[in-house]
Amino acid sequence: MSQMPLFAGPGQTVLVDDELGRVAYTPEFLAAETAQAWFLELRQSVPWQTQRRRMYDRDVDVPRLQAYFRLDEDDGALETIRVAAGKVTAFTGVPFTSVGLNFYRDGRDSVAPHNDHLDEIVPGFPIALLSLGATRRMTIRAKQPPRRVLHVDLEAGSLLLMSYETQLHYTHGVPKTNEPVGARISLAFRVKPARDPAAPPSFYR
Repeated sequence: MSQMPLFAGPGQTVLVDDELGRVAYTPEFLAAETAQAWFLELRQSVPWQTQRRRMYDRDVDVPRLQAYFRLDEDDGALETIRVAAGKVTAFTGVPFTSVGLNFYRDGRDSVAPHNDHLDEIVPGFPIALLSLGATRRMTIRAKQPPRRVLHVDLEAGSLLLMSYETQLHYTHGVPKTNEPVGARISLAFRVKPARDPAAPPSFYR
């Protein structure tokens, strides 16, 4: 059974809630001044990395900068990140153990439609996406007919919650755009299995 709250919280809009999963959006989860201050700090202070990925028989740069921290151990996460995690956990009641950060520098940065790797998240727990900086549109698309499509404009200070089931039945992504947009940082909170010391770190949107 999903560990995601069944009822909408204050200011929350439930976008979909059925046997295929639940998606809820909370604008103004953070005060505007807090969202702006956190964006400026994380942009400057996070040790952003450029990743490369094998696609179509060649290595290409991942079109965004990334960082990753475990929250259930001393992993070097900034205090601001841990404060953000505590606020999201208090709101959702979910004991998140990791955060993946993505820095979209402009409209050319993106993440392709995908679902989370199921072996890297604990079944039943949702994923929470906290957005800072410029508004970017996320597209959430059902994998099977009827192919329901949700377009969600993720505003600064907003929180998007996707239940575990959505990773089975939907993809989600942030497409490129030719429109002039500013930089955005997302913090994706997850409940991860205990770390395998031999496994490489993983990066998410």
